[in-house]
Amino acid sequence: MRHTRNLVAGALGIVTAVALTACGGNGSTSAADNGTTAPASANGAGKTLTVWDMGDLTPKTLKAINTEFTKETGAQVKLEQQSWSGIGTKITTALATSTPPDVVELGNTDVPQFAINGGLMDLTSDKGQLQQGGTWLAGLAGPATVNGSLYAVPAFAGTRAVIYNKRMWAQAGVTSAPTSYSQLTSDLDKIKAKFGGQKDFSPFYLPGKYWYNGMQWIWDAGGEIATQGSGGSWTGGMDSAQAIQGLTDFKTFQNAYSTPASATVDTTGTGMPDQDKDIFAQGKAAAIFGNSWELGVIEQDNPKLTAADLGTFAFPGKSGKSQPVMLGGSDWGIATKSQNHQLAVTWVKIAASEQIQSQHVVADSWIPVTTEMAAAAKASAPALNQAFFVAAQNSKSTPAAAGWGTIEGDGAVQQLFSDVASGAKSPADAAKTFNDHLNSVLNQN
Repeated sequence: MRHTRNLVAGALGIVTAVALTACGGNGSTSAADNGTTAPASANGAGKTLTVWDMGDLTPKTLKAINTEFTKETGAQVKLEQQSWSGIGTKITTALATSTPPDVVELGNTDVPQFAINGGLMDLTSDKGQLQQGGTWLAGLAGPATVNGSLYAVPAFAGTRAVIYNKRMWAQAGVTSAPTSYSQLTSDLDKIKAKFGGQKDFSPFYLPGKYWYNGMQWIWDAGGEIATQGSGGSWTGGMDSAQAIQGLTDFKTFQNAYSTPASATVDTTGTGMPDQDKDIFAQGKAAAIFGNSWELGVIEQDNPKLTAADLGTFAFPGKSGKSQPVMLGGSDWGIATKSQNHQLAVTWVKIAASEQIQSQHVVADSWIPVTTEMAAAAKASAPALNQAFFVAAQNSKSTPAAAGWGTIEGDGAVQQLFSDVASGAKSPADAAKTFNDHLNSVLNQN
């Protein structure tokens, strides 16, 4: 998933006090270079590995990876920073050449399109050593696994949680964060009773097109976006009984606690209010669902709101667990045509290691790539940031299908939730319309 302001860019909020690139190098190609096996390290004396990064990790973190890589292999690294704008076409073109970048940073949900087109090396035989004993976050590992094979390695994650105004909640008699769905709705009822007379006020501002949040109700109810059969075809699951129940629960919540005008808008966009600047920071909402970086933005937009006035918690689900979240973040892919497969595998293994993740990736304000490391980082993080680490441990992913990018881009998934929230269609009718489109797009190739 590409990094946008509404997803993970900047990551201003997790300022954790946790102490916790276009041509490949030369050299002969071994069996490991052909993608069959790859040892934990490789002899790279005199070679150079080219890595394309998107500027999401700091120079300090990349230097730590490269220093360890050179220490282990003797090879050098050529970093080539790219921009997210137009990157899909650029990567597609580069991977098709005879001298592609060896390692490429990919938005996590973008991996399938490059894997299916043959541009990425199959890393399945190396999965054990790359995981290094940890359990990768599902929202990163899911899209990296295409047709049962691994084509990328998790790099870092960002996620969302509830951000609330503790001062307003306290005025309504609520002094602690809810730990269950029923407690959440009870608390919001109290806030609604206290502040509901104010014009355009939302106890919990939830725009109808905010599908990242909307999907959590479907997953919490046991629904799935789509599943892949043994023959490779996809079957949309958005019209299942579980998904429709999730959509119904989403509608009930959205209609009860957000403004009627929010049912057909998104968090930002042309002609749309910004949920941080125009809504939450102005006291027009007591809670929103947002990224960690939005904490810093809110404080900038309203200096009277300090960290002491803000609280966060993972969104509790009707299931009794926190609702599954959709992770933003990146994976590292290795070019099929790279002449340095062994070295590339070594580089991504180092990038995903506990040493780099816990000491550097977390310091860069990202969530590390395994549930174990996320739990450890949460324990050392400031209280205001801990909810994001908690939420990340229960994550889901979009279908690992090349066509998913079309679904994200054509607005169909946003329209699904808007139609449900606004009452333009019943949950069942909206789900059927979307599911028919989903089946067509995911199976068109």
